[in-house]
Amino acid sequence: MMPRALWTIARYTLLEALHNRLIWLLALVALTAVGASGFLNELALTESRQVQLAVLAALLRLSGVFLIASFVVTSMVREANDKGQELLLALALSRATYLLGKLLGFFLLALLPALLFGALTMFFAPAAQSALWTVSLLCELWIVAAFSLLCVVSIRQVMPAMFASAGFYLLARVIGTFQLLGQAPAGARTTGQQVITGALDLLAAVLPQLDAFTRTEWLVYHTGSAAVLPAVLTQTLIYVGLIGTAALFDFYRKSI
Repeated sequence: MMPRALWTIARYTLLEALHNRLIWLLALVALTAVGASGFLNELALTESRQVQLAVLAALLRLSGVFLIASFVVTSMVREANDKGQELLLALALSRATYLLGKLLGFFLLALLPALLFGALTMFFAPAAQSALWTVSLLCELWIVAAFSLLCVVSIRQVMPAMFASAGFYLLARVIGTFQLLGQAPAGARTTGQQVITGALDLLAAVLPQLDAFTRTEWLVYHTGSAAVLPAVLTQTLIYVGLIGTAALFDFYRKSI
């Protein structure tokens, strides 16, 4: 009963996205990214193709993250405001089944931008590098979808949940850079620098290393290797599991 209910909720979540013309929005994003990168290709004096591909990859990755996070948040808030959530939970359906079904639907939805954007990069980069980039992007989108679900379950408002999701993603992306900037010889560090360095190390320990995901140089310089996949997949499983557990805990303790 539970697996069937999970797939039913996931299917209707995916259908909701398709009825909202998300496919057309993804196509528009892809065309816009190609156009913007092509324009910069004409402006670049050297390595124009590398510049075009780097801009294209960055725009596609950020667009995919934004679209998935925004759909997760707005879909959950709209369903709660329309009392659809209460109606489903009034049936013989546990909260875990409902939430996991929604999460599965969001995971299936993430396949659309990952596959579409990954296929687009194949026109500019070797197939193996594009495939690696696509798998990594899908894992990145799954982590973002899970955290966006946690935010909207906890906050229940669109803008705060979106800001929290964006903050999490950006911090996970740049925390490694902050650590490098904060490096200094141990004897040369002041007390304040030591505190900041410790705080950065603590954040880096609890956040996913998204700076190691979906790297642009894989496409531009063909440096990607299948050896990075185990670390990417392991982090995805760990963080999706932890975030999903936290979302379930928060969902159960709230009165609906």
